[in-house]
Amino acid sequence: MGTIAAVLSGLVLLVWGGEWLVRGAERLALSFRVSPLVIGLTVVAFGTSAPELAVTTQAAYSGTDVGLGNVLGSNIFNVLAILGLAAVVAPLTVSSLLIRRDVPIMIAISSLMFVTCCDGEFSRSEGMTAVAALVAYTWWLVGQARREQSRETVLPSEPKRSTGWITNVLFIAAGLALLIVGARLLVGGAVEIARALGVSELIIGLTVVAAGTSLPEVITSVVASLRGQRDIAVGNIVGSNIFNLLCVLGVAASVAPNPIAVSEQALWFDFPVMIAVSVVCLPIFIDGLIARWEGILLLAYYVAYVTYLILDQTSSIWRADFAHAMLYFCLPLTLLTLLVLAKR
Repeated sequence: MGTIAAVLSGLVLLVWGGEWLVRGAERLALSFRVSPLVIGLTVVAFGTSAPELAVTTQAAYSGTDVGLGNVLGSNIFNVLAILGLAAVVAPLTVSSLLIRRDVPIMIAISSLMFVTCCDGEFSRSEGMTAVAALVAYTWWLVGQARREQSRETVLPSEPKRSTGWITNVLFIAAGLALLIVGARLLVGGAVEIARALGVSELIIGLTVVAAGTSLPEVITSVVASLRGQRDIAVGNIVGSNIFNLLCVLGVAASVAPNPIAVSEQALWFDFPVMIAVSVVCLPIFIDGLIARWEGILLLAYYVAYVTYLILDQTSSIWRADFAHAMLYFCLPLTLLTLLVLAKR
């Protein structure tokens, strides 16, 4: 019971910490009158990905597979589950800038990370390069936003509050503190549960921890969808995936005492799934609208992904039949649908 309580407490602290961090950072960013898309790609995306950063960095110190599984699982969860859920709540509009610029960047980074990890590890020098790439991307994005500000919808400035910027800074500091404590509780509890149940740490990271640390993205994207801030909802997902790969893995590898090990399963199954999920965004986004039925399709594939993980982990006799059904029926049918959408 103590381990389960630690995991639940860690999840709660992560959600609170992420919420406070985003609230403070978003209010500070609004004073610069940045467009909703840029806020979604940067402030909101980076803030809601802070739990992944805390968990993965903590896991890198302990040398477990939870950290890498958390990043890969979070990116898969972001697109299939969160974007799918947000689209089911309300059809999402997608900015043409996102389709032309940021989605291809997400696909390229995902592919480059796979190539980098083909040697079975992610080293400190590779991590530092990834962090530098994120800084360059953010700098370039802000520059692009300034040049294109006249063509983007600008957020109205918030009314001034008596508490001012000091309260926002305190929100950020408190959020970071909660994230650190929550990450320690969650990683420790998740590893203990994995060992007790005989489940690999990679699977726990890909599912339970990934979904738990993605809760801030869930809340942000669904609320943004309900409030009509569709650019924030979609930009949050794309920006979070870029941030997870460049900053979360990059920082974890930079500070870890040893290179992050990349297992065969992560390299030849979870990495390709993550890349495929990123590529699927293009035909779905290309008409500028994510319909409800497309959201349901994304959610269905996340259920299928988790189902396969469970069947594979338990060595179920149904694993091969399930894989064949997905490979020879569901995937070709989905591919045909996406090609028709792209052509239209």
